[in-house]
Amino acid sequence: MSSLDRVLTRIDADFDQSLERLFDLLRIKSISTDPAYAPDCRAAAEWLAREMTASGIAASVRDTIGHPMVVGHRTDEDKRGPHVLFYGHYDVQPVDPLELWQADPFEPCVVTREDGSKIIVARGAADDKGQLMTFLEAARAWIAETGELPISVSVLLEGEEESSSISLPPFLEENKEELTCDLALVCDTGMWDRETPAITTMLRGLVGEEVIITAADKDLHSGMYGGAARNPIHMLADIVAGLHDENGRVTLDGFYDGVIEMPEDVKRRWDGLGFDAKSFLGGVDLAIPAGEKDRTALEQIWTRPTCEVNGISGGYSGAGFKTVIPSKAQAKISFRLVGDQNPQKIRDAFRAYVRSKVPADCSVEFADHGANPALRLPFESEALAKGSKALAAEWGREAVFIGCGGSIPIVGDFKRKLGMDSLLIGFGLDDDQVHSPNEKYEMTSYRRGIRSWARVLDELSRV
Repeated sequence: MSSLDRVLTRIDADFDQSLERLFDLLRIKSISTDPAYAPDCRAAAEWLAREMTASGIAASVRDTIGHPMVVGHRTDEDKRGPHVLFYGHYDVQPVDPLELWQADPFEPCVVTREDGSKIIVARGAADDKGQLMTFLEAARAWIAETGELPISVSVLLEGEEESSSISLPPFLEENKEELTCDLALVCDTGMWDRETPAITTMLRGLVGEEVIITAADKDLHSGMYGGAARNPIHMLADIVAGLHDENGRVTLDGFYDGVIEMPEDVKRRWDGLGFDAKSFLGGVDLAIPAGEKDRTALEQIWTRPTCEVNGISGGYSGAGFKTVIPSKAQAKISFRLVGDQNPQKIRDAFRAYVRSKVPADCSVEFADHGANPALRLPFESEALAKGSKALAAEWGREAVFIGCGGSIPIVGDFKRKLGMDSLLIGFGLDDDQVHSPNEKYEMTSYRRGIRSWARVLDELSRV
């Protein structure tokens, strides 16, 4: 029997103890955004450090300007394969509204559904305590069965992911040498469905802009000035309307520079997923696809850049009616970026476009709401190939390479601050109700997630 087979056998034999340890962690009320729970956040960090050390990964609690980090190492310079840094977070969202929970959110329970499948219900079950424990339990099994890990492993667990990760950037800077590894492993992602594993290979970037147009020096009576005076809402509406053409493409100069087309084999895999755009939109009471007319819904969500108006205001919006021409109008606009799009070039192109539409007797101001480039793991990456092979061996299905419409800030920090690519493997599902009452994690996600990480560690060691 191979070392991996022995480890997998131990995982199954010890699964009840793995579940008990997860329940112990879930009982800790580590709500990071509420100062009242600061002692609980520290308790969670200390619990993790103790358990990691007991399992064979020397770990310690590190103080920060906010909630503590947990850092652990099990390294061997003679090990083959990459030295990996595993990342997860132990903090959770508030539980409000409490009355919608079917049980105490911090007293985890197992619920058996009508089809016989089981779920773990508790705050943090999926986001992210259950996810991070899949890796730690896999590492525990490797060390318990073989006395070692197949590759060198470091661990970073933070306590502020749900409250903006204020402490993380300075912590990475201060501990750059200790935390820089060959590859980061991130678990805060999901599967395609209950039976199909996935690796998130693309994260869209973001440019946030706020534009304020000022015309007259005060709100004007529309009867006295209507027609003769500029209306900034009219100007802003024209600007917004001109951001897309009739085919749904963004019109800014150079906007698509750096956008990368997906390989045909990846597109074919996506075509075989059975994704139904009508059902997807129907879930939010819509029916007619928008966006680029020559792109599928999955392409638009995962691999195409966007321009969206997130908010627009101006004039009188209170109760009743007031006939004014407003002095100011403003809009918040965001751009989701993909591939090698340059955030600063997108910002510059947007501002140049707006200025070209504003008359000389009016003014425009801009506010910067952040800019980050997109991130992707190259499809030819060795880590991606090994992770995919390991998942296929466990789940009996080829792993789907998916994109993420949003961003995972830590992945950008790892790339920009530590120079590391990230392999994003998680076992959550879309219906896990993260951040909502009755958050759950599939029992199969927990059990097979542990087994999957055991396989990934083994596969990464094969040089």
